Amino acid sequence: MDVMGDKATLFETGRFVQPSGEGPSRDVDDMGEDAEEVRLGMAARTGDAEAASVLGAMLLRRGDLDAAEPQLRAAAAAGDRPAANNLGVLLHQRGYADEAADWWRIAAVAGSAAAAHALGRHHRERGDEPAAEYWLRQSAEQGHVLGAYALADLLEHRGDSRSAYWMRAAAERGHREAAYRLARSLDGGDPEPGAGREEEPGTTEASAEAEQWYRQAAARGHRRAALHLGAILEKRGELKEAGRWYLTSAKDGEPRAACALGFLLRDAGDTESAAVWWLRAAQNGDGNAANALGALHAERGETQTAERWYRAALDAGDDNGAYNLGLLCAEQGRTAQAEQWYRRAAYAGHREAANALAILLLRGGDTSGAEPWFSKAAEAGSVDAAFNLGILHAGRDTERDAEAAVRWYERAAAAGHTEAALQVGIARLREGDEQAAERHLRCAAGGGSAEAAYRLATVLDARRPPEPAHELGESVHDKTECEEWYERAAHQGHRRAQVRVGMLAAARGDVVEAARWYRAAAEAGSRNGAFNLGLLLAREGSEPEAAVWWTRAADAGHGRAALRLALVYARRGELAEGQRWAARAVELGPKEVGERAARLRDALREELSA
Repeated sequence: MDVMGDKATLFETGRFVQPSGEGPSRDVDDMGEDAEEVRLGMAARTGDAEAASVLGAMLLRRGDLDAAEPQLRAAAAAGDRPAANNLGVLLHQRGYADEAADWWRIAAVAGSAAAAHALGRHHRERGDEPAAEYWLRQSAEQGHVLGAYALADLLEHRGDSRSAYWMRAAAERGHREAAYRLARSLDGGDPEPGAGREEEPGTTEASAEAEQWYRQAAARGHRRAALHLGAILEKRGELKEAGRWYLTSAKDGEPRAACALGFLLRDAGDTESAAVWWLRAAQNGDGNAANALGALHAERGETQTAERWYRAALDAGDDNGAYNLGLLCAEQGRTAQAEQWYRRAAYAGHREAANALAILLLRGGDTSGAEPWFSKAAEAGSVDAAFNLGILHAGRDTERDAEAAVRWYERAAAAGHTEAALQVGIARLREGDEQAAERHLRCAAGGGSAEAAYRLATVLDARRPPEPAHELGESVHDKTECEEWYERAAHQGHRRAQVRVGMLAAARGDVVEAARWYRAAAEAGSRNGAFNLGLLLAREGSEPEAAVWWTRAADAGHGRAALRLALVYARRGELAEGQRWAARAVELGPKEVGERAARLRDALREELSA
């Protein structure tokens, strides 16, 4: 309620917040207050109702209820409206709510907006919402900011769309909580920063307006508004200003702002300052900050301290604490304890804990126990769990499981999982749906999958018209898109792509580039790379070195390399060695190579027996 009359403002005393603005205004220095009180007392004793009203308000503000009450009663009885309101405030403070309401009603009927607000609040506390709405509306329509806010709050509670009008009216008149709540409604009721839930952004126009209201509320000292404003600015990349608002909110006692400020400092490389703010937030019950402290100590190898902070996060109601305890135990090889913590978090709805629990069970051979947890995690939105379910079903032989595997891969791929997109692409290739395969392979290749880049290149390569036969050193064509994808995969270490890039370089006449890629593939264990490098070296006149690479390829099961070695040894006159490699080529194949190798083997055998 609002004290009315001269010097009649009560600040921050629970429900009595704003000045009424009613009655005469006489600014008096603190040093002259005693003299003013004496003067008002003398005037009041002569029956001056206005003087009694102002003196009562002065005493009420000071907290001297016993001295204030007779002055206010006398002035109110004489019809002074501010005195009636302030007498209601005094009686309410003393616990006489019904009598207070009577005086507020007198003042409200006489036109006091502050009294109408107080009376409306009184009726709402009594559960009489129709009466509350009537008086709050009287107050709001007279421009009383607290009346407008209280009316908006009442209407919003009842689901009345008219609440938005009054909330905006209160915000425009400077009510900081109204400004904050208006901003929240424009934000679409997004979760609080640091709540660990995904946000759905509103429209650009609504978001811009929300930011302005957050600014207004934050500038008036609303710590949660400062927190949200900091989050908006951080998301936009304006980190310096975001940090200032986080700091303002954190200093006002908002633990989530202290936590957010800690992350901002950590990302800027100031881990020590980050830890200070995380500690402050964690000590005020912020589970996210406790988890951050736990992770910081875990990185330093201080596992006992890390575990203490993870437990603190759990005690604060943050299920990530249990999940992180599970991770900590798993890293230490404490599998049973890890399972216990994962289960606790998973039963609380933590999707990544459910996925981790399923992996733990799967590694222990409990496939039937793992699958339901993978399903729970996937249904809750875990992309990794959806992919893992795909792997689980793909490992079974039934057609139904194969279809289920693709469905889960598709779900994970739709959420941006690179490996899942690759698996869908491979499945679509098997089905002959080249367009769908290409779409998924492009996604996976764009996400960094070397295998996807290679397979995409092979799809594009197959569409090109057949190339005429060519010799090394003969330029055939310019670089195409498929070659670019081969090169991307090759640079990522994909051996078959490296061989293919080497072949394409050779086709362009770039022998040095071809040798580089063949050698890279061969050294990584590619038998085709070793064979092709041998061919290139032989054509360049380095047959001894070529034989070294053919030997490596043949030992890895390459039939053509074995045949080449047989021919090399035959030309050298080392018939027994040539016969041995020819026999090896017959074993390795393929068919045409086996046939040629068999003829060579028989010829060498005859030569040896001659």
